[in-house]
Amino acid sequence: MDQIPQPCDSRTVTGGSIPGAPGRPAFSLTRRDPSPIPILIAVPHAGRVYPDNLLERMRSPGEAAIKLEDRYVDLLAGAIARETGASLLIAHAPRAMIDLNRAVEEMDWDMLRRGAPPGRGSGRVGRRARSGLGLVPRRLPGIGELWKARIEESELDARIEGIHRPYHAAIEECLRRIRDRWGAALLIDLHSMPPLSARGTGEPAPEFVLGDRFGASCDGALCAAAFDEFNLQSRRAAHNRPYAGGYVLDRHAALEWGLHAVQIEICRSTYLDARLAEPSENRGAVVATLIALVRRLAVEVAALGRSSQLPQAAE
Repeated sequence: MDQIPQPCDSRTVTGGSIPGAPGRPAFSLTRRDPSPIPILIAVPHAGRVYPDNLLERMRSPGEAAIKLEDRYVDLLAGAIARETGASLLIAHAPRAMIDLNRAVEEMDWDMLRRGAPPGRGSGRVGRRARSGLGLVPRRLPGIGELWKARIEESELDARIEGIHRPYHAAIEECLRRIRDRWGAALLIDLHSMPPLSARGTGEPAPEFVLGDRFGASCDGALCAAAFDEFNLQSRRAAHNRPYAGGYVLDRHAALEWGLHAVQIEICRSTYLDARLAEPSENRGAVVATLIALVRRLAVEVAALGRSSQLPQAAE
């Protein structure tokens, strides 16, 4: 097996801005240059910077935050990145303010005080926005409506320009750097999920779900390696169901350009307490599993990069 270089010193840069939270960046990017492995881990839903004016407008801020957040996935990702050398992008803006795994068009325009602006979205509401989980989440099962009032178009624009656009620009720039060095790059979009139901009698529920947009967002060899590693780690994993990935994978995967992307969902019961609110003593075991997975995938991505460069070298 090819050897992946050991992690080296890293540097962290911040970017974007959170409306209502002066001086607080929308995200932080930690990377090694040159990158020791061809992987970027992104965490879009673990942000916990809630401006006062946002909390004041939420109906049940404490309960909604726990359900909306990928609770403390950033802590897991940080530990994984430190051990493997993977680049790491963490959003600090909360999902309640804007969902970074949605396109800007996936907005429930009825949430705006004046409705859909002329020529913007044509007033149509997509499936995910209709469910309450569009660009700005509107409602949650068991809670209902999240907001006391509608928002202004200018507020939505400030969130898009301060958080959404720079976050995705950071992914693009980091993946390009990695791909230029290795010939291929892999984005791991890291999330958490509520405990799933058992898939059948006597068959335990998955602890992880790997999504690749049903084969569209990454080379099949990467998925095969991932499930082999989950099996070696004695972890239960499912493929694409019920989570196949979303806008992040659709936007940033480009196999013809050597850019691969997967979404990994981690069951919250594997690393949080019984309330699914605070880290538990089991999180170290989950981190160890994901460290092994990232190292395995790094070797596979590096091999894909070398194979893509061979024809050029022969010319």
